[in-house]
Amino acid sequence: MSDLYDRTQSAEKYIRSLTKLKPDFGVILGTGLGGFTRKLKSKIEIPYGDIPGFQSSAVESHAGVLVIGKLKDRVVLVMEGRVHAYEGHSLAEVTFPVRVMKALGAKVMIVTAASGGMNPLYKRGDIMILDDHINLMGLNPLVGPNDERLGPRFPDMSEPYDQDLISTVEEIARRERIKLLKGVYVAVVGPCLETRAEYRFLRAAGADVVGMSTVPEVIVAVHSGLRSIGLTVITDECLPDALEPCSIEDVVAAANAAAPNLEKLIEKVIAEAKL
Repeated sequence: MSDLYDRTQSAEKYIRSLTKLKPDFGVILGTGLGGFTRKLKSKIEIPYGDIPGFQSSAVESHAGVLVIGKLKDRVVLVMEGRVHAYEGHSLAEVTFPVRVMKALGAKVMIVTAASGGMNPLYKRGDIMILDDHINLMGLNPLVGPNDERLGPRFPDMSEPYDQDLISTVEEIARRERIKLLKGVYVAVVGPCLETRAEYRFLRAAGADVVGMSTVPEVIVAVHSGLRSIGLTVITDECLPDALEPCSIEDVVAAANAAAPNLEKLIEKVIAEAKL
């Protein structure tokens, strides 16, 4: 992390050379959830490969484009896709865009993902808001020298997901009649899906869903002083005694089906959240 501040400033400077818009919100779109940017007006699209320090994703359904535009009177920065540790990227690379969001002026990060549902009450296509998480990636993006210009050495993680924002999303879901679950997300490195024994272990550890992202970005958001909302679409049911094979095509299809309701939640919380 020794030159992380300088690299963050370089990326910020490049993006500011292309647009005068200053984002209020940063949104990370996960697998199968890349359609939200069509709602933005006066937008600019920047390929990740053009931005200093950004890495390009090779994962299906991750476009690898940074979009900045207006949603009514609020400015939104949207990452169409992300990179993952299982692609061979360090967590510093995975979370670098979060640093840039903060440098550009964002106050709230909304992170989305696909996940496997281990809670037997959760069904394929359900949307869950994250109340907490468990990091079982064996990695942490804050390991190494700390630069106080980016955040504190020992950030407090007692509330990684902003409870006031969670309440706002829950109220929107009730008003819009969108089923919204709340639970705990456990992050693993991947890329293989879990065995039956691993699902039993993760469920016993207190997790409701499992995925391969989100947690590193939220750790860095907390370190940076960004308030966070986490939303995940349950794309497969991971019940050890009734486990069925799952493909990336199944995951994308389930995420696409849930996308309209997820996009509505994101759009409404951007409009209504107090900054």
